[in-house]
Amino acid sequence: MNAIMLLSAACARMQEMERKLTIAMAAAIFSTTVSAQTIPTEGQVTKIDQGQNNVTLKHEPIKNLDMDGMTMVFVVANPAMLKAVKVGDKVKFEADRVNGRLTVTKIEKA
Repeated sequence: MNAIMLLSAACARMQEMERKLTIAMAAAIFSTTVSAQTIPTEGQVTKIDQGQNNVTLKHEPIKNLDMDGMTMVFVVANPAMLKAVKVGDKVKFEADRVNGRLTVTKIEKA
């Protein structure tokens, strides 16, 4: 009987340790993903496709994405962003990977 009680207590302690470890691992993963900061980048709007929620930008290097300057298409996080700019505008924007897609998360006229 004592062996069963000891085994039961040991299992309860192991479950508690496993729960704490899971919480600690989740916190570490969350803090790593949240700590990645977007960096404002300058560019120029060359095309807007409101139907696809896309903007084409000729941009300087995007440091947080380790990307050289180039002209490329981005999806926008919020379609309303496209109403704030027009083709030819010089802009300051932030971009990040969202659900695996390069996404403009903020944009304003420079």
